Amino acid sequence: MSESAVSSKEKSYEDIAPVQVRDTEVGKMHDIVNSDDELLREIGYKQEFKREFTRLSTLSYAISIMGVLGSVPATYAVPLSAGGPATAVWTWFAGTFFSMSIALSIAELVSAYPTAGGMYFVTKYVVPERHVPLASWIVGWSNFLGQTAGVTSVGYSVGQMLLAACAMGSDYDETTGTFAYTPTAEHTVGVSVAILIIMGFICSFPTKWLHEFILWFAPVNVIASVAICIALLTLTPNLNPASEVFGTVTDGSNWNSKGFSFMIGFLSVAWTMTDYDATTHISEETKQAAIRGPVAITQAVIISGVVGWLLNVTFGFCAGDVTAILGSGLGNPVAQIFYNANGKKAALAMWFWAILIQFFTGCAAMLADTRMCYAFSRDHALPFSSTLKKMNPRTQTPLHSVWLVTLLCCLLCLIALGSVETINSIFGITAPALDCSYMAVVAMKLYYGKQLDIRKGPFTLGKWSRWVNYVALAWVSYVTVVLLFPTSRPVIAVNMNYAVVVGAAIAVFALVWWYAGARKVYVGPRVDHVEEEIK
Repeated sequence: MSESAVSSKEKSYEDIAPVQVRDTEVGKMHDIVNSDDELLREIGYKQEFKREFTRLSTLSYAISIMGVLGSVPATYAVPLSAGGPATAVWTWFAGTFFSMSIALSIAELVSAYPTAGGMYFVTKYVVPERHVPLASWIVGWSNFLGQTAGVTSVGYSVGQMLLAACAMGSDYDETTGTFAYTPTAEHTVGVSVAILIIMGFICSFPTKWLHEFILWFAPVNVIASVAICIALLTLTPNLNPASEVFGTVTDGSNWNSKGFSFMIGFLSVAWTMTDYDATTHISEETKQAAIRGPVAITQAVIISGVVGWLLNVTFGFCAGDVTAILGSGLGNPVAQIFYNANGKKAALAMWFWAILIQFFTGCAAMLADTRMCYAFSRDHALPFSSTLKKMNPRTQTPLHSVWLVTLLCCLLCLIALGSVETINSIFGITAPALDCSYMAVVAMKLYYGKQLDIRKGPFTLGKWSRWVNYVALAWVSYVTVVLLFPTSRPVIAVNMNYAVVVGAAIAVFALVWWYAGARKVYVGPRVDHVEEEIK
């Protein structure tokens, strides 16, 4: 390894970053002239992607990974059934605040180490060298499998939403309150697999095409969300009173506690506000990634938080009889809210945008997952790593990684043919697996920070860093318990939350593979291979 590579850990970011940093003491700006490619090389990797993502497309990507117009309708049933409209409104409000603490904690770390590995790569620099292999292995697998489950869940929800549209367009029997078409498990899985394959094709595009495509994700998301809020509040004939929307919490979970029912409502915001480091996974395709990525992460939480809250408030006013819409034949309470507003045609028009945004979210999530797969294989952490890390000479993207992720997601989807409970449990592990993998890195940074010289990037929290980290750790510890808890009583096979079982299986899988042989070949992120390739 060269001297420069050895000393990269000790260098301050300002020695190599390609951005402007404000000198707060003199109030002047100074330029940092070295390029993104040089920073990446200093970290230990050669530049293989084309840097096409700009400030706007990076922000659009960060917003689309949350995709509130798709994600809120897809998860609204949980807070609504647990504690009513007020639960959905206030858990989203509080959850956004605490989610910002996670986003800030992540943004600060990845600003110093902007690579396709995201927080997985940062692990190398927040623990003593002797702990790097095992720590990186666990964080990497938690991140990769959590993202894969998340992509599958989004693809599956798009399938559900498309079939809800089919049901909405079928004949409605007012006597029985049912629609002529009712989606089956086979239909849902078939459509979901087709959606995932389409997402795979999109993620195979060259980076320039992806930049141009993703640039539109955020504007469509925000404009469509605001338009739908206005349309629903205007068209819905009988709005719920504000006292119910903002002040009435019910015990829909049957845990004999309105407080606990309220806590269960956090599932919606926790499932939506996750995958924060997804933006970092495209950092090797982003110009000025060390500042644009972290800024986009935090801006996306603010924008998504505001838009998501407006949607929850609007749905609360327009929900009508909560019991009735939860039992809707459309399979989704928000779809029923759209239908109740002004009938079939208006409902389909609004529902189309929700489906489109959820599809955008799936594309963004899959893109991050494929880049994580590439980064993981680049460090020889996956079988057939030498193949998976190869870049296609025409698209300059890792197509083998793209289609491995697509295949894994399609295989996961097939589980729903045998057990809906199992597939929901796999989806339920997405947020806990990702958030815990992030907070493990943050916790290691806090614990070992005084021993290690962890460099700072241009995005830093300064004296507030530790306090923000502590808030994020407390929030994730709390919400993880809630996410792994059964959402209603009595607890039976149908409503049991098997996510904890899935999470334990992931942990056992990673540790068994590690001790069975991975520890002999995996050394953590391989930051010395640039010099090897030059030789």
